[in-house]
Amino acid sequence: MNNVQRKKAYVSVNVNIDEQGNIMPCFVIWKNGLVYHIEKVLYKCRAASMVVSGGGIRYTVLIKGQESFLFQEGNRWFIEAKEGLG
Repeated sequence: MNNVQRKKAYVSVNVNIDEQGNIMPCFVIWKNGLVYHIEKVLYKCRAASMVVSGGGIRYTVLIKGQESFLFQEGNRWFIEAKEGLG
């Protein structure tokens, strides 16, 4: 069983926007300056976080070979981060 505590961590996100206005996140930047390349967007849907409060557009992304949820909440972005990170 995974008992890792999670918190809502707001992050900066670099995105590409195509000619139809579709948003494609490319990089996640933590407030400490670490940059993570989003290798692939696997899925996009409207959803609430089941772990931390909040929701919006949920992107299931692949970062360093691991699936993560990246949420676009209005004009802000957050990740369900492990405690002690972000």
